[in-house]
Amino acid sequence: MLTRYAALGRKLAVTTLILLALSAFSPLGNLLLYPLESRFPAWDPSRGVPDGIIVLGGSVDTDLSAAHRTPVVAHAADRMFAPAELARRYPNARIVFTGGSANLVSTDAKEADYSAPILESLGIPKERLILERDSRNTWENAVFTKQLVTPKPGERWLLVTSAFHMPRAMGIFRKAGFDVEPYPVDWRMGGRDELFTFTHAGKDGLEKTEIAVREWIGLLAYRLMGRTGELLPGPGKD
Repeated sequence: MLTRYAALGRKLAVTTLILLALSAFSPLGNLLLYPLESRFPAWDPSRGVPDGIIVLGGSVDTDLSAAHRTPVVAHAADRMFAPAELARRYPNARIVFTGGSANLVSTDAKEADYSAPILESLGIPKERLILERDSRNTWENAVFTKQLVTPKPGERWLLVTSAFHMPRAMGIFRKAGFDVEPYPVDWRMGGRDELFTFTHAGKDGLEKTEIAVREWIGLLAYRLMGRTGELLPGPGKD
């Protein structure tokens, strides 16, 4: 703004403010989230009893947990509640939690270590829990979990993760050769009726837009890396 390109700077500033306002108050976040969250329907229990339940990390903040020496659930708490309910409903199913540290700089704080006490407090016996604590991303979640549990042909495994993350997670697990069934949780939208809803709470709009944009970028990146078989994996096989 203090150079001879001040006119361009003013245009960029105005454009930025407009985009920020759209992200915060318009239906943009809903429009980006809906195709992700509606891609896979809720799991149908009439299909039969699962042999195992895989829970993807992403709820516990490892840095805060390490700093305060206690588990800190930052978001997506449904990822913790769902396996507790499933464990009670299916007492013979194996429960796997997969999550290490997503930090670029490796630390000793592992999400699995802080998540296990939460799951135990929700009623899952310690001896039922299988912890995968080395993965740093969803691809490693799939690969390391498959190596850990060595699923047998015909076994049925549920995959518990946020609804907006389910398309990428399912595509990755399929590419890794691990046949799982989606069990979406942690919805951020009520449904199609909210598609064109404006909000007066800018924080909510920004959060939805940020989540959706990050996930769409992740889908594109994983597709380009060959870690999924299609850009937006769906209920059908790749």
